[in-house]
Amino acid sequence: MSAAAFTGTSVMDIDAAKVRGAGSNVHFDKVSVAYGAHVVLHPLTLDIAPGEILAMIGPSGSGKTTALRAVAGFVRPASGRIRIGATDVTDLPPYERGLGMVVQNYALFPHMRVEDNVAFGLRAQGADKALIGERIKDALGTVGMSAYARRYPRELSGGQQQRVAIARALAVRPRVLLLDEPLSALDAQIRRNMVEEIARLHRSLPGLTILYVTHDQTEALTLADKIAIMRDGRVCSHGPTTELYRRPPNRFTAEFLGRANLLPVTVAEAVGPKGFATARHGDALLTGAGRNEKAGDKSLLCIRPQHLSLTADSDHTNRIVGTLQEVHWQGELTHLVLDVDGTPVRVSATRLPIALPEPGAKVPLFFAPADTSLLPEDAGV
Repeated sequence: MSAAAFTGTSVMDIDAAKVRGAGSNVHFDKVSVAYGAHVVLHPLTLDIAPGEILAMIGPSGSGKTTALRAVAGFVRPASGRIRIGATDVTDLPPYERGLGMVVQNYALFPHMRVEDNVAFGLRAQGADKALIGERIKDALGTVGMSAYARRYPRELSGGQQQRVAIARALAVRPRVLLLDEPLSALDAQIRRNMVEEIARLHRSLPGLTILYVTHDQTEALTLADKIAIMRDGRVCSHGPTTELYRRPPNRFTAEFLGRANLLPVTVAEAVGPKGFATARHGDALLTGAGRNEKAGDKSLLCIRPQHLSLTADSDHTNRIVGTLQEVHWQGELTHLVLDVDGTPVRVSATRLPIALPEPGAKVPLFFAPADTSLLPEDAGV
């Protein structure tokens, strides 16, 4: 099925008050989780606004799935409280929290048809037959699966099964939708389509709050209003997606959220009124977007690979020179690796000179000050 599968909006039209407004915000208040003496989630305080998509990303064992399972009610916090809307749900069983959840293995009942899978939560709630039929129709229509109501899960592709899992979660009119690595079992092309479809789904249900746990940076950057980056059971950064990407607050964020080049520099002139500082890397004097850097500070200049160019434009006032080491052609993009005074620098280029230099050649690189960000040298957390 194409990426245009999510076209219906009827789920939002019926009983919409349950998925929009102040009742769908999520609040972690110093929530920690431990298994015996092993702390897997250190005290977490975090807010997810009504209608917001928050992506939690981080390496394996960082605590992101534990945080989601604490919201779902499958993990008991060692300390702290969790609220959804005005309700403290910390002590409530999962079925009383008003949540929908989709996991990576779909968790569909193989002996049930699609329509019965979608109806499962409603029947568990004791909904009447007429309402169940209406909700099945609406939920399957929303995810573009109306024609598959009588099929069994084994008769569906992986992407179709995942849409059914989402329909089942939506059928109960959740205040909050929890997505735990929902696309990791799909192949790359279907995963890209599903990301577009989840984004379209959220546009049709703008009041639905979504907590999305993933290890895939592309999914997070495409879908999320905000991102929380987890490391060793703690949030090391949290904020609007574009801001975290363009102005990462620390080295871990810069390197984990999209590949970043980090040049060690020494600040020559403090941040001026326009938000830029001058810094020196070897013989090069560079201008970068700063925060509160002062002359003499040791910093890192963050530059994304796609912001480096082999040709100078009017705004590319920064220039460094590297030794070309590797060239990898990948169709629309050509990836280059250069050595700049001992620091590996990666370039993702769509435009290249007619004659590309051979490995070992000295190559100038140009970039705009607005495409940079200065980080403290010791900002490793």
